[in-house]
Amino acid sequence: MTRRVMRRAGADDCARLRAPGFLFLFAHCALHYNYAVIFGDPADRESEMGADPEGRAGQSGIPIVLMGLGEIGQAIARAVLARPDLRVVAAVDAHPSLAGCPLPEVLGAAAPALVVAKDLADVVAAARGGVVLQATRSRFDEALPDLQEAVGAGLHVVSTCEELAWPWLRHEEEAAALDRLCHERNVAVLGTGVNPGFVLDRLPAVLAQVTGPVRHVRGVRVVDVSPRRAALRRKVGVGLDERAFHDGAERGEIGHVGLAESAALVAEGCIGLDEYEVDEDILPLLAEEDVSAPVALRAGQVAGLRHEARVFAEDGREVVRLELTLAVGADDPRDEIALDAEPPVRLLVPGGIPGDLATVHAAVNAVSAIVELRGIVSVLDLPAGR
Repeated sequence: MTRRVMRRAGADDCARLRAPGFLFLFAHCALHYNYAVIFGDPADRESEMGADPEGRAGQSGIPIVLMGLGEIGQAIARAVLARPDLRVVAAVDAHPSLAGCPLPEVLGAAAPALVVAKDLADVVAAARGGVVLQATRSRFDEALPDLQEAVGAGLHVVSTCEELAWPWLRHEEEAAALDRLCHERNVAVLGTGVNPGFVLDRLPAVLAQVTGPVRHVRGVRVVDVSPRRAALRRKVGVGLDERAFHDGAERGEIGHVGLAESAALVAEGCIGLDEYEVDEDILPLLAEEDVSAPVALRAGQVAGLRHEARVFAEDGREVVRLELTLAVGADDPRDEIALDAEPPVRLLVPGGIPGDLATVHAAVNAVSAIVELRGIVSVLDLPAGR
């Protein structure tokens, strides 16, 4: 399957956050995929499920609602608890194994004496003027109901939702509506992480600050998924046969989410394009022989994937190429950025930036900036420092 996304300049392009229009073309061939903060006084609030009437030590800092307490969500929670400028006032997770449980028990660590709420509506009164740290979904349309509820309640949102990194790419109308709601409620929404959110989009944009016009950007990220979360290995199809990989990718269950969004951010933030086409390829990487460790695989089974996103200017020139390899035992793990510009710039991070931990801190470090912004924003709107 071939999928291309074509960016066309529109009447609203004068806005800081443009709402691009796209044409989706499909054809069967090789496997291609596109895929003034108000702090309420805790003493004025009644104790309720999910809310901490006493706050953290010092009862100060930006109120934080933890939404989603999976592996990444719990790591975010621990990082927030280590920050004196942030204050956990609520935790939300609808999963039956978590809703109703004490937060310290869920985290296995010292934490406010909160009970995990099932719904955000149960805790919004405790979080006035605060920020929701959402770690639940990868797809924008799946995360949207929670985003709308949080924004409607007057809460900022920092999310690890990959498609939220640049939601205009696939969800133009819904993104525009959410952006309007953000402005009406005087809050901001941000999608961030390490990929998308830093290595293959924000980092190239930062490097472009010291060059003249950028002619081409190449980004490479190679990750050995052997020591990573089991959920990530499932997401890239480890252990499947080739047919099951293709079927899962067709259904959107297999593959990395957010590479096209990173490519669009680079096109806009580094190259300065208004009109362009994004083309994606995703292919399985197969084990050449039986292996027993660190992850058991038989010859012919999927060991991971290679995902590539390219951006083409109107004249057909390739201006962005992002290459992502996620595989068991991947050779030479690294992050590499190369800008064809004057002067040319090349940055190499041997071993690569650790994905999970970097995503956690990218989300937490964005909190202090997000409360000063309005509307749907991208990582390119964040200050360079913390």
